[in-house]
Amino acid sequence: MRLTTRRTFSISMLALLAACGRPQQTTKFQRYSGPPITQVQINKGQRRMHLFSGSTVIRSYDISLGNQPIGHKQFSGDGKTPEGVYHIDRFNPRSAYHLSVGISYPNERDRAFAESYGMDPGGDIFIHGRGPQGNNLFPQQRDWTAGCIAVTDEEIEEIYAMLQPGAAVVIYP
Repeated sequence: MRLTTRRTFSISMLALLAACGRPQQTTKFQRYSGPPITQVQINKGQRRMHLFSGSTVIRSYDISLGNQPIGHKQFSGDGKTPEGVYHIDRFNPRSAYHLSVGISYPNERDRAFAESYGMDPGGDIFIHGRGPQGNNLFPQQRDWTAGCIAVTDEEIEEIYAMLQPGAAVVIYP
């Protein structure tokens, strides 16, 4: 081999070996190019969440709920997941639960009810992944959140990419 050929071969082999030892770069941010998600329906009793485009179910997921899953969230700290009509209002790429998508709880009715009892209605209700804490609690504890809706970390990556601000969220008992 000539010197330049040998040098090129050596550099190529080093690059190949270096690439083998390097972990692949992965990202939790996916792209979605399907039909727009117009509504999220959550059925607390069935522990299922469905993402709709119009009247077509695009994806469905098993979910975990608040640690007191029966009944509508009324006050801060009650461990309940809200029931009613809300919308997607924010996205948190730095969530302690991998990724999270905010739900517009409390609405005016929720605030008025809590205030009539001199209480705080609570807030910060999200659809989120499990993150390290949830992975430690699930599956021993099916409903473990403080009132949020939890899915796996892989599923929240998909959901995060599919949802847009303003999409309706309907939460059934």
